[in-house]
Amino acid sequence: MTRDTQRRGEELRTHILFVAKSVFLEAGFERASMDTVATRAGTSKRSLYAHFESKDKLFLAVLDLVRELYLGKLMTPAAYADEPAEAVTRFCGRFQQLILWEPQVRTCRLSISVAERLPGSAHAYFDAVFAATHERLRDYLAQNYELDAASVAEDLLARTTLPRLYRTLLAVAEPLTEEPDEKALAGHVDLDAIRRVVTATLPDRR
Repeated sequence: MTRDTQRRGEELRTHILFVAKSVFLEAGFERASMDTVATRAGTSKRSLYAHFESKDKLFLAVLDLVRELYLGKLMTPAAYADEPAEAVTRFCGRFQQLILWEPQVRTCRLSISVAERLPGSAHAYFDAVFAATHERLRDYLAQNYELDAASVAEDLLARTTLPRLYRTLLAVAEPLTEEPDEKALAGHVDLDAIRRVVTATLPDRR
């Protein structure tokens, strides 16, 4: 296989994943078909199956793509501010903003809907979004505070995000429909409320 052929193969695989992501979100797992993905991607079923041997494998690969896109947008707490408490505040706010964005809410619902049939996919989504976020916050807290970083990170994420997420998943509250641009963070989430939780939880570093 030449380098050009390999690159074209990688580009097609990535293209298929973005198309499949849209198909799964629009149709749901059960109604989404490999035929539809192939047609929408402008490729043959033979080519599609050469990259992904089953719909299950394709769905898991889509979740890997979701993880890559999500973590690229989330970054780490250190990227948001120099002062640790403010960095944690904005990181938790950014997590809430991203997880409440409509496509992400639909992805979460989709993963829940197939959890019994494909428990591996639900685990993959949890690891991609929740576990990875917890890990980044835990590591930052461990570097900047003397505390039980793992439990404090879990507590902060739960208190600042889960109530609103639950309401959104159950359609009690509306998801965010605008692109979750970091510049719009203050308009999408209540940073003051998150700041109060963070300030009350983290020890004074002075």
